[in-house]
This record gives sequence, structure tokens and C-alpha cells, in this order.
Amino acid sequence: MTDLSPAAAAELVWDLEAELGEGPVWDAARGLVWSVDVKGRRLHAYGHADRSRQTWDAPDQIGFALPSEDGSLICGVRSGLYRFERGTGRFSLLQAVEADRPDNRLNDGFVSPDGALWFGSMDDGEMAQTGALYRFAGGELTRMDDGYGVTNGPAMSPDGRTLYHHDTLEKVIYAFDHADGRLSGKRRFAVTEEGYPDGPSVDTAGVLHVGLFNGWGVGRWAPDGTALPVLPLPVPAVTKAAFCGPDLKTLYCTTAWLGMGAARRADHPLAGGLFRLRVETPGLPQALFRG
Repeated sequence: MTDLSPAAAAELVWDLEAELGEGPVWDAARGLVWSVDVKGRRLHAYGHADRSRQTWDAPDQIGFALPSEDGSLICGVRSGLYRFERGTGRFSLLQAVEADRPDNRLNDGFVSPDGALWFGSMDDGEMAQTGALYRFAGGELTRMDDGYGVTNGPAMSPDGRTLYHHDTLEKVIYAFDHADGRLSGKRRFAVTEEGYPDGPSVDTAGVLHVGLFNGWGVGRWAPDGTALPVLPLPVPAVTKAAFCGPDLKTLYCTTAWLGMGAARRADHPLAGGLFRLRVETPGLPQALFRG
């Protein structure tokens, strides 16, 4: 049974002032939480135990950075997939994506238990429905779905049979049937009332946790689509929540000040920070990219 009680108060661990913080992810081998600032074109590493901090500049807008089996990170940069080597700080192009859609950029990503990378693209102006969902495995890039305004996710159920993916502009969370890297049965799983659905993660009870942009917290849905109480944060735009730490019970949340004028930013000075809070039900282990 998943925890239905309010979480502990969120703690600001790094005042990043990120315009569009995104993509927290747990790197168990190093004890690090990676995240990005899409518009600031930066990659960040935060030490869960020692509170260490390190930042690198990315070659362009960066949507995600996910650990790989070889110790590098696979990153979604505007023009394609890049490998990042922490030792050298170097980004190297691995796979160009959407050369035919120059107004698009890559957004959110996820590694499934079989080591495949799933990620989405979107119109950088957040107007045209030119975003798509991709799977990258065995060196092969496959477009799995198309016609999104702003993609976010995906995430997968504990049994691997359901994949969740959002169209943020439409405020819709979709569910697909998943088997052996194939998708079918696309359907509406939920529609957000407060805020826009941003990055998702799933806990061991199958509860979907979704950052709510302009929704002041993390939305939660049971596997049957029932809405559960929101986990509140002290800033309007929560972009993604990820289960981190050795017991996977620390929820790290990226946030943003994108779209705020000077006066609103002054009213919300912590917007863009990296927060964490403790929860009762652990998340799923972070899979490593194989490629």
C-alpha cells in the first residue's frame, strides 16, 4: 500500500536559480543526483551524502542526462544524443535526432529496465505539435509516437507493462501497453486540473509521481488512475521528481522560474532550486543505459 499521508516538508538543497531545472536522476554508483538547466545549458551533480556540487556547461539546451553502464552519461541535447564523460567534462555526439525538425529540441528521457533509452522531442517555442516519442536501443533510433506539443516522460510501471507519457500543453497523461519495446493501446490515463504535467517517476507500489508546472507540487496517481494528494513544494513550477538515495525514499525535485517576470521572481526567490523530501514508499531502481 502506498503512503497517502503528506510528505515531510521539502528542503532546499541547492539554490540553483535554474530557469528551467529538469531531469533529476539517481546515480547509485557515485551517490550523485544529476539534473540539468535546459535554458541555462548546464549539467549539475549533487552529492546526496556529502552535499558536494559540480556544474558543467553543455553544448546547447540540454533536456536530460542519464547514467550508462560504461560510467558515462547519455544526454539529450538540442541536436541529438551525446555522451558526457565526467572525468574530462567532454560532450561527444552519439546520434543526431530530428535534423528535419530544426525548431525542435529534446526534452525529457528515461531508461527502461532492458537498458533502452526512451525520450521525447518538442517545439522549442511550445506552439507547434511537432514533438515525438523515441526509443534508442542497439544503436537503432525508432520513432514510437508523434504529434505532441510538449513531451514529458516517459516512465514505466513496476511490471514493465504500462508506459506513461505526457503531452504537457494538453494537460494529458497518456498510458500505453508495453511489451518487448513495443507500444500499443494508447489511452488517456489522467488529465491534470492544477498545473501542467511535467516529468514523471513511479514508486514500487505503481504510483505515478508527476511534477506540476504551475501546480505547486508533485501530483500522484494510483495505477487505476485515481488522483492522490499532491505533495506540496514552496514554489509554483515543479518540473520533475525522482526517487534517490540508497533506500530510494528521498524524492529530489527540480523547479523553474521560466515565464516569470521580475516581480513574480521576487515573490518566489526559491524558484529554480533543487529540493528534496522524504517519502514512505521507495521508488524503482534507476536502470542504466546500454549502448
